[in-house]
Amino acid sequence: MSVSSTETASLQPAPLAPTTPASSSPEIQSLSIKDVADEDRELAGKIKVEANKAFTSHNFTTAVKLYSEAIQLNPGDATLWSNRAAARTKLEEYGFALADASKAIDVNPKYAKAYYRRATCYLQLAKPQMAVLDFKKVLALEPRNDTVRAQLTATQKLVRKIEFEKAIEMEEEKSAVEQCLEIIGEGNCEVESDYTGPRMQKSEDGKFTITQGFVTQMLDWFKEGKKIPRRFAWEIVLGAHAQFIKEESLVQINLGEGETCDVIGDVHGTFASLNLAMNESHGSVIGQFYDLLHLYSLTGVPQADHYLLMNGDLVDRGSWSIEVILIAFAYKWLYPNRMFINRGNHEAKEMNRTYGFEGEAKKKHGEQTYKLFAHVFTTIPLATLVSATEKPKNVNPKTILSPNGLKRYFVVHGGLFSKDDVTLDDVRKIPRIGRQPGQEGLMCELLWTDPQEAPGRGPSKRGVGISFGPDVTRAWCALNGVTGIIRSHEVRQDGYAVEHEGLCTTASQSPSSTVFSAPNYVDQAGNKGAYIRIDASGDLKYSQFEAQPHPPLKPMAYAMGGLANLMM
Repeated sequence: MSVSSTETASLQPAPLAPTTPASSSPEIQSLSIKDVADEDRELAGKIKVEANKAFTSHNFTTAVKLYSEAIQLNPGDATLWSNRAAARTKLEEYGFALADASKAIDVNPKYAKAYYRRATCYLQLAKPQMAVLDFKKVLALEPRNDTVRAQLTATQKLVRKIEFEKAIEMEEEKSAVEQCLEIIGEGNCEVESDYTGPRMQKSEDGKFTITQGFVTQMLDWFKEGKKIPRRFAWEIVLGAHAQFIKEESLVQINLGEGETCDVIGDVHGTFASLNLAMNESHGSVIGQFYDLLHLYSLTGVPQADHYLLMNGDLVDRGSWSIEVILIAFAYKWLYPNRMFINRGNHEAKEMNRTYGFEGEAKKKHGEQTYKLFAHVFTTIPLATLVSATEKPKNVNPKTILSPNGLKRYFVVHGGLFSKDDVTLDDVRKIPRIGRQPGQEGLMCELLWTDPQEAPGRGPSKRGVGISFGPDVTRAWCALNGVTGIIRSHEVRQDGYAVEHEGLCTTASQSPSSTVFSAPNYVDQAGNKGAYIRIDASGDLKYSQFEAQPHPPLKPMAYAMGGLANLMM
């Protein structure tokens, strides 16, 4: 079994079992096995060849479409379901991919690759115990598959590690913040004597302080591939923590005359884009450090008339997550009333364990540093309401305004809810500190849900949360007097997308838009990055940028041992 390519061999039709996972693709439930005409089987094979070409060209959306066409012609070919699962995994549609892999197993219970695909989906969904069962199925069918045997061993180690950490957490009484402050107070976290990089200054009371000069020097230090001392990293995280705990779960930003706010989507540990954003942007960065640098160069740093709002997923997947999060937290400490951060689904323990941040933090600054980050992530607010203070421009009869007749935007990493009556005040009151998002509830939905084209609500393509339609968006915005929702969480080829009814030609009149700031996501997607600028009248301006060159360090270089390739 080749574990890195799509299958090309065809199978004869086989009976399908009646059950499918709850988050199955809509078309799965409408398909049934039938006698397949020779011409349909032949045409499906030709379409599969084109789908495989799209897959190898990283055009995964087209691949899904073509595999779906082939499945309609020949639903008894397990390779089609398995290949579509692989393409959907690349699109992070893990719930749908899991359903496709399960369907391939229903079609052919001896098809090893389908079990492998499903194991990959379970790992992506932070369910390694289930992945172990499927890896064992593969080895039962292919006992000489050493690659899968190694992955099974790595997954079993992960399961034992999770169980051990849970037991340890039950015994710990002090938070990681308290532990770090105690270690500092005892003099056990001093700056190394041979350190020659940028240094923090101390105030009259002997405590370290943050300055723009230090942050600028730290950026340059990071670009040279060097790291700051653990003590400075702790000071930055603790400084940001002191600001986060003052904020409610829903933060309020009021844009006065001449003020702007840049919203940055996922950056995922990409450093170069952050620099570009600091000169112009908004979105998701997920550890893409060199892209983050570029982004900051576009948005500029926070200042008296300019806010920055990073909309979650600053870490994981990219291999410079520590640099990305330290820079963002440093700006939060330095400019607490101009730099704002929303929590994303990757600012969570289960995701960090799977997608690399835990390994990176421990490698660069030690286990206690990771524990500190893990706790401080729980203090990050869940959403931000950005409100204009000037009379709106570019309105039409469908534009939704606040009770004061002004535009305002609900900025959140994921999206809306599984019920209709959630208010802004409900979001503001969500208890978050010390808590993980979980698999259900308001916090989970804020961080995980996605828009869908169909009205109403549907199962999540990711396997966590739900999908919500344009009618749900409009009803929620009308209930809360919100002009639109700005969210991240998903790759967009142009860096952003205006969705849900496309009320007019301007994004400011759309009830829902997505912004994603990690260009060429995990060095594969080929997408642009983008950020959004909101002005004092509530108008939106979208800006795009391309990926930046970076050193030859692969994405997810610090992911859990032996499993990094499965997570990309």
